[in-house]
Amino acid sequence: MKAIIFLIFNLSIWVNIIAQNNDLYFPPVNSDNWETVNIDDTQWNGKALQPLLEYIKNKGTKAFIILKDGKIVTEWYGDNVTKNTNLPWYSAGKTLVAFTAGIAQQEGFLNINTPSNDYLGSGWSSLTKRQEDSITVKHHLTMTTGLDFEVFNKNCTLSRCLHYKNKAGSFWFYHNAAYTKIQAIISGAVNQSFISYFNKKLQDRIGMTGEWKGIGYAKPYYSNARTMARFGLLNLNKGIWQDTPILQDTMFFQEMTNTSQTLNKSYGYLWWLNGKKSFRLPGLTREFKGKLIPNAPDDLIAGLGKNDQKLYIVPSQNLVIVRLGDRAKKRRFGPSNFDNELWEKINALIN
Repeated sequence: MKAIIFLIFNLSIWVNIIAQNNDLYFPPVNSDNWETVNIDDTQWNGKALQPLLEYIKNKGTKAFIILKDGKIVTEWYGDNVTKNTNLPWYSAGKTLVAFTAGIAQQEGFLNINTPSNDYLGSGWSSLTKRQEDSITVKHHLTMTTGLDFEVFNKNCTLSRCLHYKNKAGSFWFYHNAAYTKIQAIISGAVNQSFISYFNKKLQDRIGMTGEWKGIGYAKPYYSNARTMARFGLLNLNKGIWQDTPILQDTMFFQEMTNTSQTLNKSYGYLWWLNGKKSFRLPGLTREFKGKLIPNAPDDLIAGLGKNDQKLYIVPSQNLVIVRLGDRAKKRRFGPSNFDNELWEKINALIN
């Protein structure tokens, strides 16, 4: 039986390697060199580039990168910001945690279908043991734990802040505390700190140079824009860095980047998804009809964070787009109407 499981697992790795996009360029892991492509050598409308850059400049942007086939088409920075400046991802960094959970599962440390208290220990919340037992790791990854979101501080991860409201899996709400617990879940599963595991298994292997910071109960990730672009490129190639598999579990990757539950069709495992028939937004309980970002390609997946931190990935066009900076529009914790406006400008360039 073990031999069969080993064969199936290695077959899935081989299938994933075959499925990788051989047209993509990958920058060296231990170098700051990154190939560029002149916009005149693309089939894009080069006249639309300057209006796009003027637009993002006027919207509080500090860093902006567009990759096509892995190469840099445009890289822009605001005043007092360089390619080495670390900026917060905020909730766009949730995608890093989801990816790391996939690595922990492929290595046999974690099973996302088991109760989270297998890794957190009992008493991590104010729920009864039976209620805690009903919450799986997948519920944390999909924002469906059922924990009470009508608390004063939705970031608080102390047990006294975590109360029962809904049956696990029956309601979707963007609850930061439930998400933040995933780092502790991974740490308990792999028996080391989340940061050391993340650095060894993901960050160092693809040349990322960011760091996790504790800000109150929250634990946002900070990095330069190129580090975010590296992670985007890794996901554009379905978890493979050039010819090195980083996330080998193809089933996890597919589940992570597709609709993960029926309550919010535009949400995977901490990734936002475009092209679905409906969506829900952070801080709200109602469902909205239509696509998350109507102007964006239907196959877009995204990491979206407070103050309009954006990581866009478009597999059909081999695109990775990074936007970091101050909020561009009305404050939102993830998606905002800035997404649709920005994509109107991007479309003028790439179409």
